[in-house]
Amino acid sequence: MKKVYEFTKLRYIAPITSLVVIILLFIITGARGGFNLGIDFLSGLNMRVQINASAKADIADMRSVLAPAGAAQIQVVGDPADQMYSIRVRETGEQTGVAVSDKVKSLLDAKFGAANVTVLSSEFSGPRFSQTLSMQAIWLIILSLALMLIYIWFRFRLAYGLSSIMALTHDALVMVGVIGALQLEVDVTTIAAVLTIIGYSLNATIVIFDRVKENVILLKGSPLKQILNTSISQSLSRGIITSLTTLIAVVAIYVFGVGAIKNFAFNLIIGICVGTYSSFYIAPSLLYIWMAKIHKVKVEGDLEAALVGPAKDKENK
Repeated sequence: MKKVYEFTKLRYIAPITSLVVIILLFIITGARGGFNLGIDFLSGLNMRVQINASAKADIADMRSVLAPAGAAQIQVVGDPADQMYSIRVRETGEQTGVAVSDKVKSLLDAKFGAANVTVLSSEFSGPRFSQTLSMQAIWLIILSLALMLIYIWFRFRLAYGLSSIMALTHDALVMVGVIGALQLEVDVTTIAAVLTIIGYSLNATIVIFDRVKENVILLKGSPLKQILNTSISQSLSRGIITSLTTLIAVVAIYVFGVGAIKNFAFNLIIGICVGTYSSFYIAPSLLYIWMAKIHKVKVEGDLEAALVGPAKDKENK
């Protein structure tokens, strides 16, 4: 039998600490002017241009040239030798998409020459489109959490499902809070990172809850604290090794990546750390609190009926 660590000692401290951290992160975000929304969630111009090889250009030159255009985001597309760039410029004041596009083109023409600048594509997203995209992102996260709750409800019990969803919500809020506090750009890759971490964290939580369901029977008559501590301790090495190996890959992407992929990797680093913590401390703590305080189930003695269910009872008779 492996050593059993007393994770449940922090069953009240861990959730309260996390709540305080989340509140502080959002206060800092508000104090810094709110979230740094990217072009995906704000109206603006999205252009793709290519500079002729005869006119030498690099990312530093492009940023310097387009500085007068305002809050421009510039990324290299493909091989840097091709001198192809993705340019995103936020709409400011009363400028229309055509005006912004013309301004960007004129700045590039003045620097590199009109004959050396080719506009491959130009798209403008208005305020209505940006608002629609923002709402779709929010509903996508809510829908994913709802579907996960339904799955865990049928796979385990409602208590497991609610504890898992609250832990996943905790992960998403901490991630978004850190992103806002650090003023990292919020774009579609941020939503992708949040959904990725929700799935990653859920997997780690299900592994622990599956052990809880087994240990309720194997350790029949043991208090809920012992069952939870034993289950988490049995899953500890697997959880840590999985998180570390994933982090190694993600950190490599962050170090060698550029642009959006670098931001995506950084968001994943935050999420993996938070998700691992919540799987060990938040989800089990919330399960204990739910069973003891809300569901009014005795946490000493036979817990099989409350945490396993009739179907499992029949299997073991």
